[in-house]
Amino acid sequence: MSGNDFSSVTGLPEELNIEDDLERSQQQVSIRVDERRYGKAMTIVDGLDLADDDVSELASELKSQLATGGTVDEGRIELQGDHSDRLPELLADRGFTVEADAR
Repeated sequence: MSGNDFSSVTGLPEELNIEDDLERSQQQVSIRVDERRYGKAMTIVDGLDLADDDVSELASELKSQLATGGTVDEGRIELQGDHSDRLPELLADRGFTVEADAR
């Protein structure tokens, strides 16, 4: 369904980009913490079904809000440190559904 068709059905302006929000809420995002070299924690956000540019943009926003470094690798976000406590809330604010067993 194209943006014009969806907007005509809902009566909402195209600028709201509601179609993307619906897609995000249907995604099951998982969060896990892996131990890397020297016992350092790495938080992995997996299950994102977004374009590469959107994943990079989301990673940048999360890194800024969590004040940490990280990268995007094969469509998943890797953040330095254990952020499993704040990350579900930040992802939910952006419209994602986080799996219940995310830790």
